[in-house]
Amino acid sequence: MVEKSHTAGLWPSFYEPFRTFGSRVADWLAPASDASADETAYRISMELPGVEEKDIDIAVHEGVVTVKGQKSSEREEKGETWFFSERQFGSFSRSFRLPADAAGDDIAAHLKDGVLMLSVPRRQPETPEATRVHITKG
Repeated sequence: MVEKSHTAGLWPSFYEPFRTFGSRVADWLAPASDASADETAYRISMELPGVEEKDIDIAVHEGVVTVKGQKSSEREEKGETWFFSERQFGSFSRSFRLPADAAGDDIAAHLKDGVLMLSVPRRQPETPEATRVHITKG
């Protein structure tokens, strides 16, 4: 259940559109990702152009896999009468809650052509075996 405090006055109504602005901007700047599943594994792919393997950190904690990283790129062009320089710096973080049957301790990651691929194997369902109970006399 979500509750919202109701306060009289001009300031709360003026402030309301900006209350979640930071999280909306962060979602917009986060790397694009896709998630899929088949019978054997869950797969997550993220577009990370220009990000090197050494700048990516992948961690699993309490059933949530988090991918964090740092992007930095510089470009410089010079001409006879002109000069152009551009820099991009920033960090990103995306988290994904894993299903109960995901083997979070066995994730494989692969970075190729600016796309990070995560593969999380599915655990085989455990079929409980029947336990035989012996009857004693007396």
